[in-house]
Amino acid sequence: MDTYKKEKSKEKREKRRQEISLLRTIPYSDHRKWWSSDSVAVVTGANRGIGFEIAHQLASHGLTVVLTSRETGVGEEAVKVMQEGGLNVVFHQLDIVDHASIEAFSKWMKETYGGLDILINNAGVSFNVGTENSTENAETVIQTNYFGTKNMTRAMIPLMRPSPSGARIVSVTSRLGRLRGKKNRITNVNLRQQLEDVDTLTEEIIDNVVKIFLEQVKDGTWESGGWPQVFTDYSVSKLAVNAYTRLMARILEDRPEGHKIYMNCYCPGWVKTAMTGWAGHISPEDAADTAVWLALLPDQFVSGKFFAERREISF
Repeated sequence: MDTYKKEKSKEKREKRRQEISLLRTIPYSDHRKWWSSDSVAVVTGANRGIGFEIAHQLASHGLTVVLTSRETGVGEEAVKVMQEGGLNVVFHQLDIVDHASIEAFSKWMKETYGGLDILINNAGVSFNVGTENSTENAETVIQTNYFGTKNMTRAMIPLMRPSPSGARIVSVTSRLGRLRGKKNRITNVNLRQQLEDVDTLTEEIIDNVVKIFLEQVKDGTWESGGWPQVFTDYSVSKLAVNAYTRLMARILEDRPEGHKIYMNCYCPGWVKTAMTGWAGHISPEDAADTAVWLALLPDQFVSGKFFAERREISF
């Protein structure tokens, strides 16, 4: 029975992916386009994989894209490929775990473009491949995937340009960090409840959850701490980003009309990229689709939601 169910759900996923590939070929009509060639999208960690593909698709829709990467050489090469294809993409070095780097980037964005319209938080790291589940690099994973994403979001919000359609923030996360997932969820009920209640959720609560996790990693007690059992450090980092997305959406909803910022997150799936050791079953093109779709939504002002394959899923 389990095998039958797995096959059926695999078939459904494949059918959905085919639908999305088709949807992606349908151009946006002019009256649905809220953006122009002057609209600016920033994509972090975009020298390869999903980030590269998100940047490529946004530029193909006619936006100006700022592709960022920690390493200058590979970032410039990635941009050159797109520029040769006639796309309006520029490069700027950015390391999201380095406050000085974020500050320099923010200053450059303000001076060069006066701000931005779309932020795609894609930069992230994972050190486990296949069945590995080491937490040896937990500190780096949390610092990059959660604190880096948070610091970048915080720095870009004051630069988001006003518009009737609102600015957009999309963070690349993972179903592995779901609170209510059947598998891989936090089994510590107290911590889960704290993260679940969006009305009482605070940055301090999220920071404290990752702090407890890192303390247990250091003293070797994390395995009995009720944390996710698959890609533990990565899952906790994405759980934190998911919670932060809900928190920020709640805070940002009070902004006046014309200054709205909509913030969502999405799971790209198990993608064939260097991060998964090329073991995924989804192409980067398909994986990038939901980020681009969310960033360009013409008239559906959703915020604080979690998506996969253009559909809302539960946190």
